[in-house]
Amino acid sequence: MSDPTNRRKFDHITIIETDAETDRNKNYFDAIHLSHRALPEVDLRAIDPSILFLEKRLTLPLIISSMTGGDHEMLRTINRNLATAAEATGVAMAVGSQRVMFTHPAARSSFELRTHAPHTLLLANLGAVQLNYGFDESQTQDAIDILDADGVYFHLNPLQEAIQPEGNTDFSNLAAQIAAQHRRLSKPVLLKEVGSGFSLVDAEIALRHGLHLIDIAGSGGTSWSRIEHARRDESIERSAGLLFQDWGIPTPLALHHLAPLQDRLTLIASGGIRSGLDMAKAIILGAALCGVARPFLKPAMESAQRVIEVIERIRREFIITLFLLGAQNVKQIHHNKTLILNAPFDLTDRQR
Repeated sequence: MSDPTNRRKFDHITIIETDAETDRNKNYFDAIHLSHRALPEVDLRAIDPSILFLEKRLTLPLIISSMTGGDHEMLRTINRNLATAAEATGVAMAVGSQRVMFTHPAARSSFELRTHAPHTLLLANLGAVQLNYGFDESQTQDAIDILDADGVYFHLNPLQEAIQPEGNTDFSNLAAQIAAQHRRLSKPVLLKEVGSGFSLVDAEIALRHGLHLIDIAGSGGTSWSRIEHARRDESIERSAGLLFQDWGIPTPLALHHLAPLQDRLTLIASGGIRSGLDMAKAIILGAALCGVARPFLKPAMESAQRVIEVIERIRREFIITLFLLGAQNVKQIHHNKTLILNAPFDLTDRQR
C-alpha cells in the first residue's frame, strides 16, 4: 500500500478493530425517557416503519453510515456485504470517503456497488475540505457516477483533519464552494459531520447557501480524534488526539438545538445510535433518517447475512418502540416531543 490515502483507509479499520475505546459508548439517548402506553390501541403486526427519502421508499428509517472503501480485499468485502444487506432489507447505504479512488485508481472497484444493490438508496461521499485542495465538480460527479448514487455527502471533519498527521485544515469559504457544486451537480448534496455534531450556527450557514440536507453525526459513538491519535508518533499530538476524543455536540442535544430550523431542514441523525429505541428517540427529536455504522463493521467482515441480522434486530426494536408509543407509523412520532416524558434539556418548545 504505497499510496498514503489508501493505507490510511486500512489503518482506520485496523484501529477500530483493535481499540475498543474508539467507540466512546456514551449512550446519550439513555437519558431521554419516553411516555409508555399501556393501552397502545394498535396492532404490533400492522405497524409500518417505512419512509420515503430522496424519492426512494425505505422499509426502515435507517442508513448504513459511511465506513470505508479502498484497494484492499477486506475493504471491498466490507462494502460488498453492506450493499448486499442494504438491498436485501430495503435500507439506505453511504460509502466511506471516495478521495482514495482519485489517488489510487485500483480502489475504484470498492465503490462499484450498484450491481449488488440495484434498488438501494446509495450515497457517494467526499471530504468537503478537498474543495480547497484542488477537487472540482468533475471529480464529485465521478464519485456519484461510479456508485450510480442517489446523492452525495460532503463530509465535514475539522477535528479529524486537525489531529490527522497529514490533515488538510483549510476550511475557509467551504459553504459557498459546496453550494456552487450543489447548483450544478446531477444529484442532491448532503452535509455530514463525522462525530462532532452540527450547531445551530452551522445549520444557519448551510441554509443561507441553499443546503438543507444535513447529517448531524454528533458525538457519543466512534471518535475519529482517538483513531487519528493512534496513527501519530509525536507525544504532543498523541495527547491532543486523546484530549479531544469526546469533543462535540451529543447527537440528541444537536437535534434539540436545531429544532427552531427543522421546518426548513431535513436531518439525518447519526453518532452513537446503537438500537431501534435510539432511532425512535432521534426521530421524535426531529430526524427523518438515522445512521448507524460501527455495529455493522465486524458483521460486514464476515458476511452479508450477518449484517442483515443486525438490521433485522434494529428493525424489531424500532417497531416495538412504535408499538409501546401507540404509533402506527413513523409520521406519528416524527418531531412529536409530546412523547418525551423526561429529557436532560428544556422541552418548553414542545410541539403537537
